[in-house]
Amino acid sequence: MLPETVKNRSKKSSKKTNSSSSSSGNSSGGSNSKLPPVCYEIITLKTKKKKKMAADIFPRKKPASSSSTTVQQYHQQNLSNNNLIPAPNWQGLYPTIRERNAVMFNNDLMADVHFVVGPPGGTQRLPGHKYVLAVGSSVFHAMFYGELAEDKDEIRIPDVEPAAFLAMLKYIYCDEIDLAADTVLATLYAAKKYIVPHLARACVNFLETSLSAKNACVLLSQSCLFEEPDLTQRCWEVIDAQAELALKSEGFCDIDFQTLESILRRETLNAKEIVVFEAALNWAEVECQRQDLALSIENKRKVLGKALYLIRIPTMALDDFANGAAQSGVLTLNETNDIFLWYTAAKKPELQFVSKARKGLVPQRCHRFQSCAYRSNQWRYRGRCDSIQFAVDKRVFIAGFGLYGSSCGSAEYSAKIELKRQGVVLGQNLSKYFSDGSSNTFPVWFEYPVQIEPDTFYTASVILDGNELSYFGQEGMTEVQCGKVTVQFQCSSDSTNGTGVQGGQIPELIFYA
Repeated sequence: MLPETVKNRSKKSSKKTNSSSSSSGNSSGGSNSKLPPVCYEIITLKTKKKKKMAADIFPRKKPASSSSTTVQQYHQQNLSNNNLIPAPNWQGLYPTIRERNAVMFNNDLMADVHFVVGPPGGTQRLPGHKYVLAVGSSVFHAMFYGELAEDKDEIRIPDVEPAAFLAMLKYIYCDEIDLAADTVLATLYAAKKYIVPHLARACVNFLETSLSAKNACVLLSQSCLFEEPDLTQRCWEVIDAQAELALKSEGFCDIDFQTLESILRRETLNAKEIVVFEAALNWAEVECQRQDLALSIENKRKVLGKALYLIRIPTMALDDFANGAAQSGVLTLNETNDIFLWYTAAKKPELQFVSKARKGLVPQRCHRFQSCAYRSNQWRYRGRCDSIQFAVDKRVFIAGFGLYGSSCGSAEYSAKIELKRQGVVLGQNLSKYFSDGSSNTFPVWFEYPVQIEPDTFYTASVILDGNELSYFGQEGMTEVQCGKVTVQFQCSSDSTNGTGVQGGQIPELIFYA
């Protein structure tokens, strides 16, 4: 929420009252600008789960309705117009120093410094107040009051975006964190540059919350630049588990060469090597455009450089190599021949490419039943839905479900699996699996692992079609500890075939953590 401010001047203010108020104040540098002494209170924001403002920590009493409306209208104008002059005795409209301080945000009133922010052609001139800025940032303190302080009325900052600088000023003046997806990286840069650690932490939390396969590669590059190891680790978790989605994303083509090398070198990348190869070629094409090079095969190989040999081409399936990499034109004739010999010859040639397959990730299985059974009249399917709800305490990636099979010998089932959050389908797949008549569970996979956020219930569903009766679970548990992840289960209203917490189908969740 935006702090309330004043829009209209009071027409009934007394000149006598104003003169007596100014005469009792202390001078702030000029004979015509006398203000009462101000005490600033620094508030530490806790922004781990959501935005926190000082107003949440120190709730204020609402002023009279007319004043409230006036204050709000003034502040809305102040965001876009920094030349407004508050009404006489505007200080009396705000019960806290935080609110009175917030009136000065982006306001020329009493401003003793101005910033010209942004690159040439996209600058914005913003007012500031040295004392407020020095209280909020040690860099500003050194700039204005340090031993090497320069007395400049205007300071140029070409390397910070105006929107990001305004977001930082809003935090310093208003104790309010206001972040947006399109400016959060620039805001993090500003917070790092001017050493505003709580704002920087809020930016990192925001990025971690919005992290997905689509932006993980770009954020990985930025997290290394900003030296944020926690964010770097979170990016790697997403890239490893959802590697194919991350490699196919548009953001992958925007990363720098060093980040490309680190991804291609990654041992736990959970992707087919042909997908890695195609992603590298897509990156090379965009890199040629960035370097104003013609889109030729020679230039693609040139910009890839030695990173090409980090792609583990000899570990591809033979069909993938023959129909993909071998015909791409990127490999030389000798390289293509040697790799074909690697597949077929007893005496394998030496290759510059890494020939050892990636380890990938080992999936974990959360089993929710303590036993299983079968009866002569259950468990039947024929198109009905088996469903269960679950929640985790850490972010995981659901790769598939473990399902029971036939209790009457070997049989084949058609399975449509689905994962939803609040009615929105996050992943689904239709496949078949063959059961051997044992009480074992049989995995059914999603096309791509689905990211699951903590402390939120998701609905896992399966519609099985098969003529044979199957095993079913019993003695179900409401909470299961699986490694470092705690999983809670509850019944789902989508279940029309009898599955619930105590018994039924979907005995296992298969996930990466």
